[in-house]
Amino acid sequence: MRLDKFFKAPHPLILDGGLSNVLEDQGCDLNHSLWTAKLLAENPEAIIEAHLRYLKAGAQCIITSSYQASVSGLMTMGYSRKRAKELILKSVLLAEEAVAKAIASETIKAKPLIAASIGPYGAYLADGSEYHGNYGVSDQVLRDFHAERISILAGSNADLLACETIPSLLEAKVLSEALKYVDKPSWVSFSCKDEEHLNDGTRIEECVSLFKDHPQVFAVGVNCTKPKFISGLIKHIKESTNNKKVIVYPNSGEAYNAQSKTWKGLSEPKHFVEMSKEWAKLGADIIGGCCRIGPEHIQRMSKQIRHFVG
Repeated sequence: MRLDKFFKAPHPLILDGGLSNVLEDQGCDLNHSLWTAKLLAENPEAIIEAHLRYLKAGAQCIITSSYQASVSGLMTMGYSRKRAKELILKSVLLAEEAVAKAIASETIKAKPLIAASIGPYGAYLADGSEYHGNYGVSDQVLRDFHAERISILAGSNADLLACETIPSLLEAKVLSEALKYVDKPSWVSFSCKDEEHLNDGTRIEECVSLFKDHPQVFAVGVNCTKPKFISGLIKHIKESTNNKKVIVYPNSGEAYNAQSKTWKGLSEPKHFVEMSKEWAKLGADIIGGCCRIGPEHIQRMSKQIRHFVG
């Protein structure tokens, strides 16, 4: 699928928001090492409903529930390798089902994009290490881990691959190489600790430069990062890209406790919609939300951004 038709200047493409917070609102218990991926086998209808809520809110691209679904992680939970691969592919099938339902009910008129989520190695560890990137494993371990899931999802019906919440230069280099061998457009988004650096301390320009001429990566940006850092990051990213799309989908600004799997601190969602106008003005081509950003934020953002830039 050609992506050009989804980018109609001056309007940015609208992504969905956090999947986990919607699932928790629906009563799902996600206190598990597989996080949202555990519902692929246990409660797939909840995932479909979560996707539908974002489609109703105006999302033009929904991200699958495969962020924490890896062959290694699923096998650790007792699934066979064959079943693990089936469940990873199921994340795309559930997104397709949500799209079909939304179209059939005339909730939406245009078919949205489906992005297959590929989370960092730290998501598999389920210990919060995606927030620092210091995994203590070799390059080869990272290559093998990512290559298998990329291969699985590249063969799916997803429109694109979403490599997200990447916290380190090392993991970015591994992904840059792995994505050269897939026949599907991809984006790579980093998790950052401030408006200049990834969580491992690498400057954002250095990581973005890895993909400036990449044949398969059409967009680079940031996700799961505090909203207050996004404007500065957009400026640095645009200085380091070579006509790539810029994607931003921050979290609410709260702090995550990996031990209790809870969010604490003051949140910033009330400012999210207003801040997103600035991101669009600065040149963000794709805008959405990550953890703790819900359908109501996406709906308001979609309406106000389009009014603002139109």
